[in-house]
Formats: sequence, C-alpha cells, structure tokens
Amino acid sequence: MRKRVIEESVLFISVVKWFLLASATGAVVGLSTAAFLKSLAYVSDGVGGIRFYFLLLPVAMFLSSLIVKYLAPEAEGHGTEKIIDAVHRHSSNISLSVVPVKLAVTVVTIAAGGSAGKEGPCAQIGAGLSSTISRVLNFDAGDRRKLVICGISAGFATVFGTPIAGAIFGVEVLFVGAILYDVLFPSFVAGIVGYQISNAMGVEYFFHTIDIVPAFSIALFIKISLAGVVFGLCSFLLITVMKMTEKLSAKLKMWQPLKGLVGGSALVILALVFGTRYMGLGIGTIEAALQGGSVYWYDFLMKMVFTSVTLSFGGSGGIVTPIFFIGATSGNLIGSILGLSPEMFAAIGMVALLAGAANTPISASIMAAEMFGPQVAPYAALACVISFLMTGHRSVYPSQVLAATKSSTLVIEQGKTMESIRDVVIKARPRSVTGTIIRGYDRAKRIIRKRREK
Repeated sequence: MRKRVIEESVLFISVVKWFLLASATGAVVGLSTAAFLKSLAYVSDGVGGIRFYFLLLPVAMFLSSLIVKYLAPEAEGHGTEKIIDAVHRHSSNISLSVVPVKLAVTVVTIAAGGSAGKEGPCAQIGAGLSSTISRVLNFDAGDRRKLVICGISAGFATVFGTPIAGAIFGVEVLFVGAILYDVLFPSFVAGIVGYQISNAMGVEYFFHTIDIVPAFSIALFIKISLAGVVFGLCSFLLITVMKMTEKLSAKLKMWQPLKGLVGGSALVILALVFGTRYMGLGIGTIEAALQGGSVYWYDFLMKMVFTSVTLSFGGSGGIVTPIFFIGATSGNLIGSILGLSPEMFAAIGMVALLAGAANTPISASIMAAEMFGPQVAPYAALACVISFLMTGHRSVYPSQVLAATKSSTLVIEQGKTMESIRDVVIKARPRSVTGTIIRGYDRAKRIIRKRREK
C-alpha cells in the first residue's frame, strides 16, 4: 500500500510540474507567435500593395541568406527540420538567436513573394524559446527534450488554430512509426494554452466546415481510397522535387547569399510566365479551392517548383502551408475529375498531403476534424493513412528517425534517419500476395529473356 501511495504521489508531482512548465511554454510561444503572425500580415499587406512587388525577391532572398549565414545558421531552410535535427543530434539545444533571426528572414522572404509557410518559423521560435528556458532552469537532456517538443506543439497549434492536432504533431513528427507518449500530456497543455493566447490576441484562423458530405457508399469509399493513393504519389513527387532542387543548389559553387540572388531571379522569371498565384503563402488559392472554385490542373506542380526553389536557394519559411496549397489544388482537381465535391476533396487533400509528406497521419487526421468538421473526418483519415503508406520511406523532414517500416515485406534498418536510407530490401513470404506477384514478374522476365536468346 505504501509503495502505491508513493507512486501516485510521484505521478501527481510530475503532472503538476509539467502542467506549470507546459503552460508557461504555451503562453510564451503564443505571445511570440502572435507577434510574428501580425508582423508578417502587416508587412505582407504593405509590400503586396506595390505593383510588381515580386521584383524585390532576389534582393530579399540575398538578404535572408546573408543574415542567416552570419547570425544564426540554424535558422536556414524550413524550421521544423532544424528542430528535429537538434532533438536527435544536438541534445535539443537550440540557440536563442534563432528566434529573432527566423522571425525577420521569414517575414522578408514571404512578404517579397517567396513560396514558403509560416508554421516552420513558429515551431522553431517555440522550440528556441523552450530550449532557452530549459537551460536557464538547468534541465537534464530528457526534460529539455520534453520542453522543446512542447514548443513545437505550441507553435504548430497557434499558427493553424488546431490545438489538438498541434499537440499530436509535436510528438509524432520526430519518429516515423512511433509516438512519444511520455510527452503527450505537456504537449496538449502547451498546444491548448498557446492557441488560447494567440486567439485572444486577435490572430485570425481560416476554417471551412464541410457540411455537404455524400452518404456512405462502396463507390465513394473506393474513390477516396484511390484519391489517397494519388495524394501519396503527390507527396512522393514533392519530396523528389525538393531533393533535386537541393542537389542543384549544392552544385552551384558560389557564396551562399549569391545563391539567394540566383534563386530569387529564377522565381521572378517563373512569376512573369505563370503569374504570382504561386508566390507567398497562397492562402487565397487555398480558400478558393476549399470553396469549390476552379483551379488550373498544373497548380500543384508549379507550387512544388516555386517552394523548392525558395527553400533551396536561401529563402526562409515553413513547408506545411505550401503542402496545404498542393493538397487543396490537387484535391479540388481530383474531385472535379471524379464528379464529386471539389471542396470536400480539397479539404481531404490538404491533410492527406501533410500525412504523406511529413509522415504524420494521426495529427493530420485530427486536423481534418478541427479545421473542416466531423462530417468529413472519417474519409480524410482514410486518405491520410493511405497517403502516409504510399509516400514510402522518405520525408520532407530528412532528419526524422525510422521507428517502424511501413510494410512487413520491406526490410529496412530501424533507427536510421530518413535521409540515410538507401537500400530497401524486399523480403516477401512465399505464399503472400507480394511473393506471388514477384515470382510471376521474375518468371515473365525469364520467358522474355529466353525468347530474345532464340
């Protein structure tokens, strides 16, 4: 009996401790995120009123790259990836200098027309502040990691107005195939507090409840499953395009800020050819797709290109908002092709692309309920899981660590980062469906080879 009393006392103390710490973290992140989002909106509105404002982009990306290179190299690229890398490789230590630098360069990049998102900076700001708090309180590595994850959750929750999805995202995004249950409670607290603080400060969020959802049918179930496959392939394509652009940037042997000048100039040329709809956050196009408006069939492809060039050539920002753009426009297109609700498929596409590209099917499914209502949530969850599986063992966050393979037929060493996975071995059971297909394929190859030899 005495041991049980001691156990419950320890757990109670732990709950109180992390409730207070997570609340404080959520409040700090909520305040800083609200300041960032308002600054971004103010500057973007001012610059957006200038005719041909996007001509400033080469200079903006040059300045962004210059500031990051000499003041805070950790602030480079899309912020969430840097946090994941810090958690896995640097004991969750994130410099406080990242916070103001990331805020400034992201505002400069997006306001001038760079195609990037706002969630990465918010997550990085939250992680940087929570890491600093943990150092001030002299936390050990375990507690510091917990607090940094709380910062990720609070940042994600406050930028999109999704406290539950934000909390789950923080504990799901670090590992592929595993959730950190020991951080679940403080992440929830931080996400809820952060959202309430930012909401009270007047941060506006866009929600679009999908009320008109077709009645369940086998045909609808199959079509949504097929859409999930397409969304997974779109995620795969996005990751591939980003890797190709990063390799192209790496091949240019020049001073890093000059790459910003080159990338910004390339984006200006693309904008003159294809228009400015792929620049900046693209919220207007996302909302149009969610309202059932028409989109161009190539919208999702062009957004991939604009975003990859922006983030690979010195621009700063997040990746999730562009993912929403790609998912909403491709989903709207799929819905139109299938003769179903374009707005419903746009909503499903938004979260399914996130599930596939970021390997976060649970938080993406919950986000569907928070942003679009419970009617569409079951179908969105189905598409999210299929997209997650179809994307394979790759990610827009290369520092994610593989905790479980996506199929028992695939043999991959667990514990490796996604960027270090090179070889995927197929080991099918003799009587399995996959094994039968592989044997049939091998048999067909042998027959063709023999016919050619004759």
